[in-house]
Amino acid sequence: MVEGANCFRFSPAHPKVQVGVSSTHEVLNSSQREFYAMDLRREPDMNDAEGDEMVLLGLAEAEKHGVLDAIASTYSPDNDRLTDGIARPGVRVVTFAPILKHDMFPLADLLERLLAIGEKGTSAPVEIEFAVNLAVPKGEHPEFGFLQMRPLAMASEAEDTEIGHVLSSQLICRSDTVLGNGRIADLADVIVVDRDTFDRSRSHEVADDVARLNAKLQKAGRPFLLIGVGRWGSNDPHLGIPISWNDIAGARVIVESGFKDMQVTPSQGTHFFQNLTSCNVGYFTVNPEAGEGFIDWEFLFGAKVVERTAFVRWLHFDDPLLIKMSGRTGEGVILKPGVEAERRGA
Repeated sequence: MVEGANCFRFSPAHPKVQVGVSSTHEVLNSSQREFYAMDLRREPDMNDAEGDEMVLLGLAEAEKHGVLDAIASTYSPDNDRLTDGIARPGVRVVTFAPILKHDMFPLADLLERLLAIGEKGTSAPVEIEFAVNLAVPKGEHPEFGFLQMRPLAMASEAEDTEIGHVLSSQLICRSDTVLGNGRIADLADVIVVDRDTFDRSRSHEVADDVARLNAKLQKAGRPFLLIGVGRWGSNDPHLGIPISWNDIAGARVIVESGFKDMQVTPSQGTHFFQNLTSCNVGYFTVNPEAGEGFIDWEFLFGAKVVERTAFVRWLHFDDPLLIKMSGRTGEGVILKPGVEAERRGA
C-alpha cells in the first residue's frame, strides 16, 4: 500500500460497503494479489539494506499457512460470483469479509472508536496505524496493536477560495480535479518533467533527477511546484514516475498530467494520496488530450532554466506564481508570474 499497490478500502462506520467498486470485476481488478513477509530463515548480514529481509509472495503461500481464513473471499468464474470465505475452490480475493461482514474480529468498531477519541483529543481529524494478530494460542483473545496516530493537516484557509474568471493566456494550468483549498502565492521555482522527451523505459532516471533537485530546493528552504506525466509514486514505472514520497516532499503543489497517448488515473486511492492530504499539499490532475484541464507546456519550456537533464527541468521565475484551489468545487488554477499584479492594476 505504501508503494502504491492495490489495497482494500472501507469505512469503519459502514464496514459492509466496499469503497470505490460497483461490480465483481472491479473487485477483482483492484484486489491485492501479493504480500510481503519476513524471511526468518535468512541469516542477518551487516551489509543488508533496509528491506532485504522481506520477500514478496503470492496469496497461495498465505493460504498454505492459514492466513487467508479471516481475510479472503472466493471468486467462482463458472457463475461469476464472489463468496465470503475460502471453503470453496476458486480464485482467492482479499476482501476482509469474515472480519467486516461476519464479525470475526471487531475491527471496524475499534477503529471508529479510536478515530473519534483521537479527533476529540487533538481537535482535528486523525489518521492511525495499527496491526492485528489473529494467530494467538487457543483460548486467548486476538490482539489489536495501536502503533501511531497523527492529526490530519487542516486546510490553509477555512473559507472557500473563489477561482473567478481567468483567461487561458494567463494560465500555466487549470484543472477540475483538484485537492486542496486556498491561495499559494510564494512559489517561484518549478520542477517539470519534459513530456516531449519523457521515456517510460527510463522513468527511474527521471525519479533520480527529481529527487536530486528536490533535495537541493529543500536544503535552500524553497518550496516548489512539481509537474510530471503519469502518476507520481507509481508502482509501475510504465504508468508514471516510481519515486518515494521523501524524494518529492519539498513540493507545495503537485500536478499529474496524462501522457500524449494515455490518460492518467489520479493517485487518490493510495498511500501517496494520504500523504497529500496529511501534508496539506495541493494536487492537480489534468488530461489535456481528453479535454480535462490544461497545461501551457510551451510557456514552461520557454522559461528560465536553472538546471536541466534529459527529462527534467528546474525553472525559476523572478515573480512568484499564484495558485488558487477551491475545496468546494474541486477547481484550481496556476497563474503565470505577474498576472495577478496586472489584474489588480487594471
